[in-house]
Amino acid sequence: MGRFFNSKVNAFQDVLNSKIYIDKTGLLEYTNSVIDTTSKFICNSRPRRFGKSITADMLTAYYSRSLDTEEIFEKLEVGKTADFRKHLNQYDVIHIDIQWCIEPAGGADQVITFINKNVIEELRETYEKELSEGTSSLPDALSQISAKTGKKFILILDEWDVLIRDEAANQKIQDEYINFLRGLFKGTEPSKYIHLAYLTGILPIKKIRTQSALNNFSEFTMLDAKVFAKYTGFTEEEVQALCRTYNSDFEKVKRWYDGYLLEEYQVYNPKAVVEVMTWNKYQSYWSETGTYESIVPMINMNFDGLKTAMIELLAGGSVKVDTSTFQNDMINFSDKDDVLTYLIHLGYLGYDQQQETAFVPNEEIRLELTKAVKRKKWNEWISFQRESDALLDATLDGDAESVAEKIEEIHMAYTSVIQYHDENSLSSVLTIAYLSAMKYYFKPIRELPTGRGFSDFVFIPKEEYRVDYPALVVELKWNKSAHTELQQIKDKKYPESLKVVHLLPALFTIGIVFLLLCSLVCSWSLSLLLLFALIICVDSTLRNKSFKIGLLSILASFIQLIGYGTGFLRAWWKRCVLGKNEFAAFEKNFYK
Repeated sequence: MGRFFNSKVNAFQDVLNSKIYIDKTGLLEYTNSVIDTTSKFICNSRPRRFGKSITADMLTAYYSRSLDTEEIFEKLEVGKTADFRKHLNQYDVIHIDIQWCIEPAGGADQVITFINKNVIEELRETYEKELSEGTSSLPDALSQISAKTGKKFILILDEWDVLIRDEAANQKIQDEYINFLRGLFKGTEPSKYIHLAYLTGILPIKKIRTQSALNNFSEFTMLDAKVFAKYTGFTEEEVQALCRTYNSDFEKVKRWYDGYLLEEYQVYNPKAVVEVMTWNKYQSYWSETGTYESIVPMINMNFDGLKTAMIELLAGGSVKVDTSTFQNDMINFSDKDDVLTYLIHLGYLGYDQQQETAFVPNEEIRLELTKAVKRKKWNEWISFQRESDALLDATLDGDAESVAEKIEEIHMAYTSVIQYHDENSLSSVLTIAYLSAMKYYFKPIRELPTGRGFSDFVFIPKEEYRVDYPALVVELKWNKSAHTELQQIKDKKYPESLKVVHLLPALFTIGIVFLLLCSLVCSWSLSLLLLFALIICVDSTLRNKSFKIGLLSILASFIQLIGYGTGFLRAWWKRCVLGKNEFAAFEKNFYK
């Protein structure tokens, strides 16, 4: 018994003693279910400050036979499960923090020797008779003990990937570490002496060279968290409860620290949430994670489309990413997709598994990425910023002609760079165009439920700018036919002003007028309008998880429907009653 084998130190108790603790012991129900099965090899990767070490300490405290933790766990979520006591404090546990071992070992090149020597020495205290003299390999030691006693072990490796990340250029260290992992976990023999293996770090299992060594592991990542999704960070419900306890503004916390989409869960950075609850200071805590310096050279790599993609992400957009090519190391970057995938694993980008897109999850991360980009002073960044500043000024001044002109300039200049070939192109242009808005506004809300438009944007100003900066609602309309579009420009015509799609808004507008008139005689007639407003509010609130946005959606819906409706009625009057042609009726609205 000692530091690594059946330690009597319960580090998990410190977590429970903390001011804020969110119960994640439900994860143990899954690990209990896979003990002594073919699924007993687990690799759970997540960013820094997402509770990796806390989870490792929790597993140790629950399984280790050297501890008595029934009083602790019976009060927690795992205490309600059927097999809670079956596995509680029943196993020999080896818990190794690879990161910590580097310093006492005398450097990264001595880590494996250090682990073998020290863990075997501790094993001898309990299994002296089972171990032969001169045993210097931990896999061999575990095999000997298992063969003579039938005993198995639970192995927990924290920061398992630190040598993969920090010593990527040192092939000798990489090979030694890979061979150590192969001997410890791969093959028939390890299955004989392992009840459960749990690896945790930032990166998933390295591909190519190590894939054959560790392909027996089930992986739970920021790309595909599976059953570990709600145990990776704080869920929305958990953050809401904390906000009630600490009288914090949930909507503000959400904008600053939410955004990680894992399965059906909105996941928050635990470190940031704890800090903001403790100190009530809304700021970035990400620079304290130790990964900031590593991303600067990554995002400055000269891959086609990377810089434009980063700008689009910082402006609140999303970017398609192929995560399959990333080799899960720090040297084999082949294109922008590899860099973006790496940033997802680090937590600097969120990932939509269904859409296969990356995005900046929240305001905290956007600030950190912006600082990283500004350090290199890209020409592209300076150009985008300058043009976007002018566009935002024109928008706020209500200068429609300048807005149209500047969006067209950005469209012509950067569409070829973006290289989208579907309806996303125009929305991407708009996202980039309003890059400067991100200083004063939160990430734009896409497709606010006010209609059927594909590329609707709503910019809500940050609290400190709400006096000077109004909310912005932007809606794009586009025509799929390039030929038609060109012909319209030549003819100085837009698509037909009378469209069937506008008939319903027209009827809605007429209905409102009718109900208002009826209310003069019967006040209950207004209840239909209230019912419609309630439906819009509920739907938007549920979709966006924000009551405030739900209320704004009511206003936006009425404005949009009445706008379409009155436009249709005016067009009908001028075209059908007065007999004017399209251009004559709407001359001011056409290209000059």
